[in-house]
Amino acid sequence: MALEHLPATEFDSTALNETLVPAPGSSPDGMVQLLTPEGERIGHELYGRYAEDVDGEALRSFYRDMFLIRRFDTEATALQRQGELVMWVPLTGQEGAQIGSGRALAAQDYVFPTYREHGVALTRGLKLSHLLRRFRGISHGGWDPRESNFHLYTLVLAAQVPHAVGYAMGMARDNAADASSPAGAAVAYFGDGASSEGDVHESMVFAASYDAPVVFFCQNNHWAISVPTEVQSRIPLANRAQGYGFPGIRVDGNDVLAVHAVTRWALEHARSGNGPVLIEAFTYRMSAHTTADDPTKYRLSADEEAWIGRDPLTRLQKHLRATGAGDDAFFASLTAEADELAAQLRSDVQAMEPPSFADSFADVYAEPHPLIAEELAFHKAYEDGFADAGSATDTDEEDGA
Repeated sequence: MALEHLPATEFDSTALNETLVPAPGSSPDGMVQLLTPEGERIGHELYGRYAEDVDGEALRSFYRDMFLIRRFDTEATALQRQGELVMWVPLTGQEGAQIGSGRALAAQDYVFPTYREHGVALTRGLKLSHLLRRFRGISHGGWDPRESNFHLYTLVLAAQVPHAVGYAMGMARDNAADASSPAGAAVAYFGDGASSEGDVHESMVFAASYDAPVVFFCQNNHWAISVPTEVQSRIPLANRAQGYGFPGIRVDGNDVLAVHAVTRWALEHARSGNGPVLIEAFTYRMSAHTTADDPTKYRLSADEEAWIGRDPLTRLQKHLRATGAGDDAFFASLTAEADELAAQLRSDVQAMEPPSFADSFADVYAEPHPLIAEELAFHKAYEDGFADAGSATDTDEEDGA
């Protein structure tokens, strides 16, 4: 089917969406959904059982995570605008995709994020202020990935995806050598823009060839900076998995319950030795690509308004109120908790001090290295030379006086 190439603001994606191969029991547009935009909980013949144990208390905790990470995002944006951060990468609108998938992970699973997975970081127990060290410009990372099985943010588009596949292959071999340890899976997060990169293609080929226990989690937020998804792909992204020979699922990315259930199924599939899975979480980036971006230059306000009614927090709040699982007191307590989080975050950021240049030598190798020690000594002698020169200048000026 040939499609006319139109400007982004005029491109009609209807024909593309009609080519989607729906999952069994999915909605007419092919997306798996368990919670409607009106907050009604519905079933699904395959994925419904992966949400059966998600009760009101669990949904309250999902809402809490989404609410707190949105407040974190708002505060981080404000910190950047006030000059406390060099740049920030917002996530508003994608909380359902991140919290739903992150809460499906087991302790032994390993996450390879891009630079926007702040919600997943929250579910892995990271201190949120640590995420801001890189954006403050004082660290190349900000945390030890071994403590949370959450890798450092990757700024090079899609570069983390082949790393995830390689790590997953190592996990499979470790498990084969020692079956007493629980089987794990790697999860590679990336966006619709990164799906156009060669690294993603090569990773999927390799993962399929070796049945690597990896879940490719694509957050399709509709915009690769200023390029809409329809320009990047002539078919829904989930359908690409068919070409590699493994399952692809399109899920309503603003439905935290459906994302959670689908991710649980995918992780179970991968951990069981059945190979990779591609999840396309169909969502929308409600804010800018980064704080250096102006989305009004490439998309219409009407598009944003159309997605407001699908907001992941509003949807779950409707359900919690309708079922009695959330009342005014619950939501008020979250507001107070979020305000405390924001205040602590601001305090932590403003207390961050830049490291000395000598600290850069400490993390080049895992163990002390004689060449690095020699280079550090040279650097210190070089700096000391400036101090000596300054003292001599001061003495000459005093003598001349």
